Amino acid sequence: MAYEEILPRRGIARAEMLKRIARFGELKGSDGGLPDSKAPECERTLYNVIGFQPPEGEGEGVQSPVGEDAARMAAIPISEGFNLGYCRAKPGKGPLMHNHDTNETFISMTGTWRCSWENEKGAEEHVDLRPLDVVSFPPGAIRRFMNLANDRNDPQEESILMFVIGGNAPRAEFTSAAMQALETAGVWPPKDRSG
Repeated sequence: MAYEEILPRRGIARAEMLKRIARFGELKGSDGGLPDSKAPECERTLYNVIGFQPPEGEGEGVQSPVGEDAARMAAIPISEGFNLGYCRAKPGKGPLMHNHDTNETFISMTGTWRCSWENEKGAEEHVDLRPLDVVSFPPGAIRRFMNLANDRNDPQEESILMFVIGGNAPRAEFTSAAMQALETAGVWPPKDRSG
């Protein structure tokens, strides 16, 4: 008896498939659009590769995990239940503590990345990822990441972290402590651009 397929299938035209290809060297990144973007210790460039449509309620204390700018620059603008992007940062750089309403998974592509979280007692713990190591944070976990080092220990050379986030338009929110630190540092709220 021959095996009978049960999943739907369809042929995909080459032109349609070419719209679903992103070349790393051609990606457009953003270094802004998040509350901590202007804090010196948080400088990084985020690349929206797949998905990341702006979430509902954007601007009301929540934003896209890649920020306002990159959320509108998906290289492959599809909504199929997940989002994928890259973070490029120099050693010592990364976001402040934040939260997501969906899963967030990190994969170190180059360098060593520290992924930290708040445990059940409110204390910070971490794990360090070397290339191709993976950590997956569930929804609601307070987390952050930071580039510790690159392969050549060059403080000016950036490393790359891949992230996959569940959902079609996931939401992120910085912790109250992170927002207070940004306000104290004078980088939040943003200066009025109209004046």
